[in-house]
Amino acid sequence: MGASGSGKSTLLQCAAGLDKPTNGTVTLGGVALNGLGEVALTKLRRQQMGFVFQAYNLLPSLTVYDNVALPVRLTGRRPRRDEVLGVLDRVGLEGKAKRRPAELSGGQQQRVAIARALITKPAVFFADEPTGALDSGTSRQILGLLREATDRGGQTVVMVTHDPVAAAHAQRVLFLSDGLVAGALDHGDPAQIAAAMSRLER
Repeated sequence: MGASGSGKSTLLQCAAGLDKPTNGTVTLGGVALNGLGEVALTKLRRQQMGFVFQAYNLLPSLTVYDNVALPVRLTGRRPRRDEVLGVLDRVGLEGKAKRRPAELSGGQQQRVAIARALITKPAVFFADEPTGALDSGTSRQILGLLREATDRGGQTVVMVTHDPVAAAHAQRVLFLSDGLVAGALDHGDPAQIAAAMSRLER
């Protein structure tokens, strides 16, 4: 968390190996990302990372089903139908598999992007404002799914958010200011997180 321009999205991009840090290292499962070539880095991303960014990056010509199945196909495996439909059910999109992105609301497109990121069961799930386009009920559902991914699946979720309610689902909240970590809060509730943010913005 942090004010606009504090470095949240840049940190996320560096952690995901999409940008290279000017110094320091990013390590995933004991592998230093900055030591990898582009081919190896792409392979690692496909196998170990899931992404949901503010631009949903859905392919407009593909159905919802095929958009969600795509990451599995990119790993060289044919996705099972029950696997794809199961993850669509988990994000509340049952019955939407044959639709195309343009036929969905912004919130539904966000859920397709989240389903696509969850289907490979990545070791790390990077999310930039994952509930930004969602109503409060759907936000709770999606945050519950991400919490379940960490509690049951042992996955790590790295999330950027402006919302103290969303941040309260995290085990740890880091506060950024001018590209530096300015504070941290473990297991904070929304009121504690909002108070920490307001102190930071003074």
